[in-house]
Amino acid sequence: MAVHIGTSGWSYEHWQGVLYPHNTPVHDRLAYYVQRFQTVELNSSFYRWPKQPTFASWRRRLPDGFLLTVKAPRGLTHAKKLYAPETWMERIKTCWHELGEKRAILLVQLSPNHACDYDRLAYFLDQIPDWIRTAVEFRHPTWHTEAIFNLLEQHQTAYCIMSGAHLPCILRTTSSFVYLRLHGPDTQHLYGGSYSDDDLRWWADRIREWQAMGKEVFVYFNNDGGGNAVRNAETLRWLCAT
Repeated sequence: MAVHIGTSGWSYEHWQGVLYPHNTPVHDRLAYYVQRFQTVELNSSFYRWPKQPTFASWRRRLPDGFLLTVKAPRGLTHAKKLYAPETWMERIKTCWHELGEKRAILLVQLSPNHACDYDRLAYFLDQIPDWIRTAVEFRHPTWHTEAIFNLLEQHQTAYCIMSGAHLPCILRTTSSFVYLRLHGPDTQHLYGGSYSDDDLRWWADRIREWQAMGKEVFVYFNNDGGGNAVRNAETLRWLCAT
């Protein structure tokens, strides 16, 4: 099964000289990114959900075979904590249609202040159509129960496996695909540090195990400081191919 490895976002000032040449205009950065990777996790959508024409533009601009994962808006996940999601889901569905064959996963990252609410999550998952593949990242520890894992399995929604400071690393799969976010190896600061080659070999072994189970795997590095995510993603991709 396929493995898709990329980074969380593609436009950072501190990636100049790492992913794109110095002084590259912001609007040209994506063109450099797609020369090196075939998937990306869009994070800016969390802060401001793009308009429908923007999604249509990405479908035209992204090369064949490229897959765009999009992070759900914080208005839905943090402000409303999934309450009454219908309006947001209609906007998301409309935009998701525009991506066509370029769409990958809708990432739903819940607030660390959002404790477990089984009924609210169940209602939210009921609003998501089958053609939107979804992963949920839980930041509050009360979500990690068998009841929640079973609920995700029933909806074929991926539990987001995490690596990062003060986050539990639970290797649980709940759908036909695996969703992995690597937030950095620093044990004290989230999004900090660069993974060692030994760390990445360990993850490559896990990815091969998931592949052997018939799972498609999506991996995104979120330790963007100093270009760590770019280097780590390319190293892991090489390890998975050898």
